[in-house]
Amino acid sequence: MSEPVNNLTKPIHGGDLTAATKEFGLPEDQWIDLSTGINSASYPNTHLNAQIFRTLPKMSDMERLLNGARRFYRVNKDSEIIAGPGTQSILQNLPLLFPSRKIVILTPTYSEHQYTWEQAGNKVVPVNTLSAIPHDVIAVVVNPNNPDGRKHQVEDLLKLSENLELLVVDEAFCDNSPDLSIIPHLAEHKILVLRSLGKFFGLAGLRLGFALGMPVITRQLAARLGPWAVSRPAIEIGTRALLDSSWFSEMQETLNSKSSRLNRILDKEKLSIIGGTDLFTLITTDHAFELYNALANAGILVRRFEDHPKWLRMGLPGVEIEWQKFEFVLNSTLNTINNVRK
Repeated sequence: MSEPVNNLTKPIHGGDLTAATKEFGLPEDQWIDLSTGINSASYPNTHLNAQIFRTLPKMSDMERLLNGARRFYRVNKDSEIIAGPGTQSILQNLPLLFPSRKIVILTPTYSEHQYTWEQAGNKVVPVNTLSAIPHDVIAVVVNPNNPDGRKHQVEDLLKLSENLELLVVDEAFCDNSPDLSIIPHLAEHKILVLRSLGKFFGLAGLRLGFALGMPVITRQLAARLGPWAVSRPAIEIGTRALLDSSWFSEMQETLNSKSSRLNRILDKEKLSIIGGTDLFTLITTDHAFELYNALANAGILVRRFEDHPKWLRMGLPGVEIEWQKFEFVLNSTLNTINNVRK
């Protein structure tokens, strides 16, 4: 097995309010955090009996969770599903099952994919299109993609998988686009899918994710994660969320409406939208640096990208006062920039 490589630069992520506070001076509890793509309207049914915190998860608890996940994700009978303490934990263990491989990742995308495969000693090759992925490799595709929202149709991914050792599909932002999910079509395909309750359900702090696909892989992952990998509170709340079809349907409509509102604001300011999902929008602008800093100085954190300095990714504000503040600061900042240029 390859030894982990420890001299790689760790990826930068959204949601780092500690770093934002150090840079801009605003206390962590006073930020409007639009940098993560996490739903600010979290799943609400989270009250738990104190006893749940004192006892280890039972097999019956986990089976209820997995049955709820099978129903929610439409898992076919030939596929297997396991749960882990967030998909990040699964991401870090998966490469250890495939040492000394060539890993092809469709980029730009979530940086932890490249980092975790390289940490395990594998060679990572980035490509920009599905057609550029060669045969007989392990490939990673995020669908819909983060940060640009690129979407890939099920039939294209199924065809791609036929000539690969393994296709890993990260569907972290697929809850609002269920028709894009490849999960119902996994039977006998060399595909592993990652899902999470962090984004759409707004439960990132719960640390609950799933791996679905070939039993030979999911069982090895489960063995690596060990017993009681998922806490009993996460199992209980996750089960409720996955079975609450009314809340899910209402939230789909809510996020679609909020996403449209965000894009109208950005269009009004003549900012170039280059992609997104119902949980975030990616823009490109020559004034990304000035806009990022102006928003941050006003207590609004958006996501910047060191390797794409003209990009900014913006999540959805929550309550109405956050929308109003975001729109006001955006407008006033761009007016100032435009006046300086005159």
